[in-house]
Amino acid sequence: MAKKNSTLDRRALLTGAAAASLAAVTSQADAAQHSTKSTGAAHGHAGAHASHGVSVARNGIYETVPLKQDTINVAAIQSQLWSIDLRDKAKTLKRNMDRVLRLIDLAQNSPEEWGGERRWGSKVDLICMHEFPIQGFQPWNRKELQQIAFELPGPETEAIGERAKRYGCYIAFGCYAKEKDWPDHIINMSVLMGPDGQIVSKQWKARNILGLFGDQALIGTTVYDVLDRYVEMYGWDATLPIARTDIGNIAITAVGIEPMLYSCLALKGAELLILSVTGGSNASSAMATARTNRIYTVGVGNAVSPNNLGFPEASGARDEGTVIVDPAGKPLRSTDNHHEDIVTARIPIANFRQTRRFPEVPMALMMPVFAAYEPVFKPNAFMGKLPATYKEAGDLVRSRMGTKK
Repeated sequence: MAKKNSTLDRRALLTGAAAASLAAVTSQADAAQHSTKSTGAAHGHAGAHASHGVSVARNGIYETVPLKQDTINVAAIQSQLWSIDLRDKAKTLKRNMDRVLRLIDLAQNSPEEWGGERRWGSKVDLICMHEFPIQGFQPWNRKELQQIAFELPGPETEAIGERAKRYGCYIAFGCYAKEKDWPDHIINMSVLMGPDGQIVSKQWKARNILGLFGDQALIGTTVYDVLDRYVEMYGWDATLPIARTDIGNIAITAVGIEPMLYSCLALKGAELLILSVTGGSNASSAMATARTNRIYTVGVGNAVSPNNLGFPEASGARDEGTVIVDPAGKPLRSTDNHHEDIVTARIPIANFRQTRRFPEVPMALMMPVFAAYEPVFKPNAFMGKLPATYKEAGDLVRSRMGTKK
């Protein structure tokens, strides 16, 4: 378990610390900055800019690993939602898995019909999929989710990893997952597979949107739902993780409409942010996020899905579809409609890293507000009883509104 930092009351910072506590934290961070010497000429080396266990940009310098190439090709797959049918789990899971693998082949311009040859287009270095491309989405209860959640690693990551290794690329996708250290929890997980076929990064959903679903709430566990224990186990840096890869710093989030969270990921050094909300408004969010934070952003969502059980065909197919956006907020590529489609764009990642300029965030001006603000919905809602249904989750969320820590 990670050691607790006795010089910082982290819970106070998260739930509304006094300005005096904030001033102490700021002075400690400043002292750490002055005592740390950077050995990097560009944007830093591992561990050079961590303050209180959190790796974050300081004076424009942030943690990276060397790039293997100057430019990368990025593809975003706007796929249909085909939910697993628990009445025939094996058959429908195989159907969905086969479809996802075919879409990966198509994104790499290497379909089976061409004998696995790339007869059209270029190699793709990063393939981005949405939140639930394999399992789909249904209002499953906890018992049902236990039946469809993936082990990581498991057969599904092995199959996708085989494609990543075959093509020498990274593949990002979301899923419901199980973790052995979190029995009975179902975690909304973003997964990044690497060119070696192995899992590079597992990134928990940071939080669910609370108060949006009337009397109900989502039952997948997020970082915010178990914040204290999560930090004890993994440390503060892992609450908003960045995968530092040889094609750039990649962050993936299925949190929708959360601009300050996206900004924090950018300040931590994300160079490419994947917004993967199924049923969300990813294109408009991606353009705003890229422009505000001056980073490359992929907004990848689901296509019109006529075969998704219990939902109308166009459920979640909104705004401008799927986009890959440059740091000025200009779409490099976008889908023309909400049918199943794949878009690809070329990103000059090395040049971006060398010339990147962070937005000037006046932290001294804003931090007292953040430190004093108290949110309606408190963290750690799932530290006790886990809700079995959406209705139980809604009751639990409302019971914690305005409670004191």
